[in-house]
Amino acid sequence: MTALSPDLKIIRLWKDVPDFDSEDTEIQFWSTHQLDQRLMQSSLHRSDVRESTTITLRFDPRMLSRIKRVARRRYLNYQSMMKQWLSERMEQEMKE
Repeated sequence: MTALSPDLKIIRLWKDVPDFDSEDTEIQFWSTHQLDQRLMQSSLHRSDVRESTTITLRFDPRMLSRIKRVARRRYLNYQSMMKQWLSERMEQEMKE
């Protein structure tokens, strides 16, 4: 674990990270703030194979092909990328 810089404000709660209007405001914010290491560690998803359930989804072949292309451009496994998308959308839905 790396030491936190003493001159940066430490963010200990996700709610303390504002919504940014632009990339510039985000850059300004992170130049004076840093996430607490415990917050960073708690945000990591540690999947446990025993917790996984296999499901079957049917996709239009063209859609699946496009998903795979996007994943390749991002150097990701397409199934992992889809799980990431679903996770992000679920978080968004839970906030609403």
